[in-house]
Amino acid sequence: MFDNLREGLRGALKKIVGASDINEELIDSICKDVQRSLLQSDVNVRLVISITQNLKRRALGEQPPKGLSRKDHIVTILYGELAKLLGYSGDVIKTIDKAQEDDPSLAMSFFKAGKQNVVLMLGIQGSGKTTVTAKMARWLTKHGYRVGVIGADTWRPGALTQLKMNCSKINVEVFGEEQNNNAVAIARNGLAYFKDQNLDVVIIDTAGRHKEEEGLLQEMSEMHKAVTPDLVLLVIDSTIGQGAFKQAEAFHKAASVGGIVITKLDGTAKGGGALAASAATGAKVMFIGTGERIDDLEQFSPTRFVGRLLGMGDIKALLEMAKGLELQADENQVKRLMSGKMTIEDFYAQMESASKMGFRNIIENLGISGMVKEDKLDEMEMRMEKWRFIIQSMSKQERKDPDIINESRRKRIARGSGLAEGEIKEMIKQYNTSKSFMKQNKGRGMGGFFRKLGLG
Repeated sequence: MFDNLREGLRGALKKIVGASDINEELIDSICKDVQRSLLQSDVNVRLVISITQNLKRRALGEQPPKGLSRKDHIVTILYGELAKLLGYSGDVIKTIDKAQEDDPSLAMSFFKAGKQNVVLMLGIQGSGKTTVTAKMARWLTKHGYRVGVIGADTWRPGALTQLKMNCSKINVEVFGEEQNNNAVAIARNGLAYFKDQNLDVVIIDTAGRHKEEEGLLQEMSEMHKAVTPDLVLLVIDSTIGQGAFKQAEAFHKAASVGGIVITKLDGTAKGGGALAASAATGAKVMFIGTGERIDDLEQFSPTRFVGRLLGMGDIKALLEMAKGLELQADENQVKRLMSGKMTIEDFYAQMESASKMGFRNIIENLGISGMVKEDKLDEMEMRMEKWRFIIQSMSKQERKDPDIINESRRKRIARGSGLAEGEIKEMIKQYNTSKSFMKQNKGRGMGGFFRKLGLG
């Protein structure tokens, strides 16, 4: 998804990281790279100029916050400006701590408990609205909502059959009246049918025609008045690019759009234009479709999306994962790590944490998976597993002071772990390297850590 945009933006990042000096010439070069990448992704010219002007002004005029290098600050500015382009306003860095926009219970907080919430789906023909209706039902059921669906598309032959077929796979009931051509009446009847069925959400699929067809817009307006939805979702095909703005604007006038779903983002060069144009209408892009399977619908987060594009990974997801595991760092352990007095037991604790969180998840979420080849990932995972066996075979005294490990002790550890003596030597060597590294880099940020490793 967005391969050209991703490649262009990462090229700009490499210029920042590799620069010996931050000056106006470098910033101009970076701005041109960003402009080229966004324009190739069909983002509106005025939006592109605005974002790069802000980037240059802030990069040259702002002083980095305490503890942040000038390079890291420019990366942060780029991250924030791209997130704003895609519909996020505010301090991006704060969202890493709050992580609120990716929490489904918060994102769906417009649904009121103790009542049936109505979602009205709008969109022109061919946007994938009926498919998205089933995907939305799937997404909601996965997050604990009880869902019913109403098929009120009386215009397209087979729409109701398609909806029933898709929803049958996820055990969601669909109400429809094949002989009834009055979409508003079907919606009313469907709501009456589901009224006493103890559902949290009822989704109404509607007809899709051309955005400028008066009949469709009139029907949408009447439908909105009749069912008084709690949420109106507009489905937009990403292949229309910047045309998403006019389409969203037209539907918004007919029925107040509360959120937008962008479909077919798995294979279009115009996706950036559709996302930016939709966000420019003021309606929040809430979901994106990334494939054909019923599970290929994900909640949209501008900050998370930009993180992927820049190769910075899903930092928030990693933090949430760690929080979910309730990893409580030993205060004394942290002090030892930061002072370079790390013991092998501390080394082992770090590997245990990595194992719980999933080594591949950590690499992926930190945005460095593209810098580590697949076979190297396997090799690193296997090596960590062997080191865990070695440490488990060591005595408490040996863990505390590995310098006492002589040839006879090494042979005993090898027998206990089932590994060669050479692998024990390698593990101790790596431990000493890590210990020395922590001592040299105490107090420095993670950005410096990954750059030292050649990964950032």
